[in-house]
Amino acid sequence: MNPSPINWLLSLMLLFVASEAGILVHKVDLLIYNDLQNGTFLTIHCKSKQDDLGVHLLAYRDYFEVKFRPNMFGTTLFYCSMQWDATTHWFDIYTSERDTCTYCSWNVRPDGPCWMESDKSKNSTTCYHWN
Repeated sequence: MNPSPINWLLSLMLLFVASEAGILVHKVDLLIYNDLQNGTFLTIHCKSKQDDLGVHLLAYRDYFEVKFRPNMFGTTLFYCSMQWDATTHWFDIYTSERDTCTYCSWNVRPDGPCWMESDKSKNSTTCYHWN
């Protein structure tokens, strides 16, 4: 029994609609705060394989926000260059393998970015080293 082309088309359309409706993959709200203190400005440039989110200059406690839906294959990656005081660092700010958050809040500090986990059961901070 050969599946007809119309069945393939309907299956693909159903998969697309389910994905866009968020049935298959949750939407992510990613915030990156400048936590460098002492009035230090942070220049941030984030990208994925498909999207360049542009260059943004953040004053202390300002933030950059992006909302996206991870791909259904679990391979979504956003990486950022971060510059201040003639220093440049890189970090994978979102990876589907590591991050399961729907609200992902990061504080950029001199030693590395810190993920601020906040939900009903706990509040915690996990800091990472620069790539």
